[in-house]
Amino acid sequence: MKFLQLITFLFLSVFLFNGCDEPSKKNLSPTEIIADSNLDNHSYANTNQIRTKHLHLDLDVDFEKKTVYGVARHEMENFGADTAIFDIKALDIQKITLGKGAEKETDFMIGRWDKDSILGQPLLVKITKDTKYINIYYKTTEKTEALDWLSPELTAGKTHPYMYTQGEAILTRSWIPLQDSPANRLTYSAKVKVPKDLMAVMSAKNPTKKNEEGIYEFEMNQPIPCYLIALAVGNLNYRKLGPTCGVYSEPEMINSCAYEFADLSKMIRAAEKLYGKYQWEQYDLIVLPYSFPFGGMENPRLTFVNPTILAGDRSLVSVIAHELAHSWSGNLVTNSSWDDFWLNEGFTVYFESRIMESLYGKEIADILSLIEFQELEAEMADISKGEHPEDTQLKLNLNGRNPDDGMTDIAYTKGAFFLKTLEKEIGREKFDKFINSYFKHYAFKTINTEIFVDYLNVNLLEPNQLKFNTNDWIYKEGIPKNCLKIVSPRFEQVQLLADRFAAGEDIFKKQIKWIKIKGRKKKKKQIIQLTRDKYIAQEWMAFIRRLPKKIDPILMRKLDENLNFKNWGNSEIMNEWYVLGINSGYSDIRPYMEKFLMKVGRRKYLAPIYQELAKTPDNLKWAQGVFEKAKSNYHYISSSTIEGILYKKK
Repeated sequence: MKFLQLITFLFLSVFLFNGCDEPSKKNLSPTEIIADSNLDNHSYANTNQIRTKHLHLDLDVDFEKKTVYGVARHEMENFGADTAIFDIKALDIQKITLGKGAEKETDFMIGRWDKDSILGQPLLVKITKDTKYINIYYKTTEKTEALDWLSPELTAGKTHPYMYTQGEAILTRSWIPLQDSPANRLTYSAKVKVPKDLMAVMSAKNPTKKNEEGIYEFEMNQPIPCYLIALAVGNLNYRKLGPTCGVYSEPEMINSCAYEFADLSKMIRAAEKLYGKYQWEQYDLIVLPYSFPFGGMENPRLTFVNPTILAGDRSLVSVIAHELAHSWSGNLVTNSSWDDFWLNEGFTVYFESRIMESLYGKEIADILSLIEFQELEAEMADISKGEHPEDTQLKLNLNGRNPDDGMTDIAYTKGAFFLKTLEKEIGREKFDKFINSYFKHYAFKTINTEIFVDYLNVNLLEPNQLKFNTNDWIYKEGIPKNCLKIVSPRFEQVQLLADRFAAGEDIFKKQIKWIKIKGRKKKKKQIIQLTRDKYIAQEWMAFIRRLPKKIDPILMRKLDENLNFKNWGNSEIMNEWYVLGINSGYSDIRPYMEKFLMKVGRRKYLAPIYQELAKTPDNLKWAQGVFEKAKSNYHYISSSTIEGILYKKK
């Protein structure tokens, strides 16, 4: 709903108050608000009239009640407003005061829920045109979607509880009352009280050791969008990995984390060499429990990471390259609305590829890009056949919809290939110069697609007299014909291997070769056999994807006997294998798949498996049984997605 429509609705309809029996809340008479037509469709906030420039949080984390009690102290930049509007969702607002030090209680009103309960509710606060400080006293509820409360048995150590937040896209409003739009950047500080045997960390300057009081203070001095405010509380250790980087995890995982992320300092140096100095002082990771719904979340100074990337062989470290790249694209230069999400993710996937190329070579980077392009083509086909084929455009119109609908491979991979194609046309040297200037020019700012297109035209295309089909890429559906085509001999070789296997060839048959020993007449016997270490994980993914969608279970069993895809430990491989196995009727995987679904909460892996299971009555019934046992292990983001798959309304 557009902001002006919202306000008209609020003022002309019957007000619903939080605790309407309290006179101080129902006497509110806010003046008419004239809305800017460019305001974020996913926020009620009137940031064009009054905006938060600094937020201080006083928080008490209660694990017994699974509640955060808090005061959100907003320091405002007021342009003459007498009403401040904040976003809230499933929060208990207890009172609101104005002022700093000598606080005075004020009136407030809570508006209706939006139609689909996506946006939550507007919180309207009566202020004066001189108001600079607004203090909102509140607590979270059992319906707070951003918080994941984990019992000890769901952690690595099994002895301490754990809690973390996930704010992107619009869930921060469910644990903090604020103006929840990426268009408004703010600095923040916090004082957080937790149980004494636990440590709190945030997307800010962090401690590296527990303290006896269980009270932690934080500062984020660079302005960030609200979705990047993040908190985690658990039994944490810290391991330094370089001069300005390290990793937090539970003690039981810290050695595995240190091994997996050994190249973190190299990644940071490679990124800085490409696109300028890292602007956030410290870059740390925290490896969360398995319920975390994403592979990673780029919270500044403290990237949240899913333990599924601990493959044991560093084969999934591209996730870290991706989250590090966000320190420039997304965190430094941010999309001003969720319709422009590709500005965050397209640039990040492009940048990630450049980091991987710098560290591991062009061959590896190309294989990773081809895997991503396969996923793009599959999702492009699904979206094109669905209710919103226009979602295959880069610039979206998500008005009235959940912004999560735009978090697809279109934003990520089509966005990246738009930039890769531009680079091919203009040349890498000129393109890198342009990207550097772009990050510098818009540092700590939010922009939309139209601002980017103008900057692209003025600073790259026009000076170089280059005609490029920018509008086709951004505003039209599908993949333009001039899209860069990546050729990888290694990728083609492993696909050919899959074709040979599917045609009946025994690719695991031992071959004997006699090799002449230098300087001798005798030859040495050498036995050659295909083993898993012959190819990297992404090549094996290409192998699996090349196999027929319904393959004989006997052939799948043979692959498992030799390569153990069903229990590899690399979640990307296992996910691909389980989906193929379900479609092919390969029942051997069920025990392994159930164990995987009970342990892993990452939506990227869960959704394809449950979607495939939902296609037949027998598999659907089994999947529903597993989900009912597993759903308490999942974050709200994942569990709500899976519920939609398994329990579709007829």
